[in-house]
Amino acid sequence: MVFTRSPEHAPREGNAIMTESLQARVRRRRRWPRIVGLSAAALALTAVALSLVFQFGLPWWSGANDSNHVHVSSDGARQHYQVHLPPQHDGSAELPVMMALHGCGMTGFGWNSMKDATRFNALADREGFIVVYPTQRPFESAINCWNSSDPRNQVRGSGEPALLAGVAREVVSTFGADADRVHVSGASSGAGAAVILAATYPDVFATVTSVAGGEYGLNQVDPDDPDSTPPSATARQAWAQMGDRARPLPLLVVQGGQDDVVPTIVGERLVDHWVALHDLIDDGLLNDSLALVSETVQHPPMATQYGYEHTTLRTAEGRALVEYVFADRLGHAWSHPHSRGLFTDTGGPDVTRIAWAFAQLHDAAAAGDG
Repeated sequence: MVFTRSPEHAPREGNAIMTESLQARVRRRRRWPRIVGLSAAALALTAVALSLVFQFGLPWWSGANDSNHVHVSSDGARQHYQVHLPPQHDGSAELPVMMALHGCGMTGFGWNSMKDATRFNALADREGFIVVYPTQRPFESAINCWNSSDPRNQVRGSGEPALLAGVAREVVSTFGADADRVHVSGASSGAGAAVILAATYPDVFATVTSVAGGEYGLNQVDPDDPDSTPPSATARQAWAQMGDRARPLPLLVVQGGQDDVVPTIVGERLVDHWVALHDLIDDGLLNDSLALVSETVQHPPMATQYGYEHTTLRTAEGRALVEYVFADRLGHAWSHPHSRGLFTDTGGPDVTRIAWAFAQLHDAAAAGDG
């Protein structure tokens, strides 16, 4: 016997199948927003995690004498930094401090860090000084630059200068460092920030080193017509920022002849700018009252290191006010024989050693030994 479905039942079964199929489609469609949402959340968390690793590194990237800190300003702004203490930090003496400010595309102590580029820690362990590596706050810059070209970050009491000066003071207080021997160095945008710190906080910093950086107020200089804003014009602005705190503050400039980001003219202008600034500090006039004497020493190539020239501008009393290191083969980089990371060069002059020797020279001069 053959059983057949009655005609009245056939449409009902077809409808049931269609209904189930439709419900399945609806369920799948309802799942898609959840899947997309979860995927987006996972991607966002991954991006945040990678950003944190980029900025602050991983725990095993820090040595036994490295410690991470956060300076919180009076208005609640937070500045992360890492401190390296040398073996000589035993409480028996107030040690000097070197603050090192990274450039664009770098961090203080995370990925592609100023710590790895400069290798200051190894030198600090031998020479006995504290190193501080601030790192730009997350999402303050698209490529992690210090915002030294922003006028809001070129004044005392606010923005990045206030945060970085606050870090310096906090390090002196926390680690019993010598407040009269706090030095700042920087690369690229960090060099710009370092020069700004010298102008806005000359009462905090003893010397400044600029590697591939420019003058205070460089953002006002037209690259196509730099002569329309002479270095003396920006020097007057830096002098105004110093105010009644104005005092001689030695500067070391390191410039590469192959730097296609910060061309040679920018480094040369910085030298002229600093000379004009100190002419104003001396007697309030641009009259060459300091009568600086220039001396240039040629350093020939040695083994794997290419040569460079080192010019010193001295006062009549013999004290170095500005030093200018020019390496024709150096690009937009910090140079050290054991540098690691982007924007570094292992074949140029040992800028880390030169910067610290420069700082020590002025330590000695301040103590009356120079």
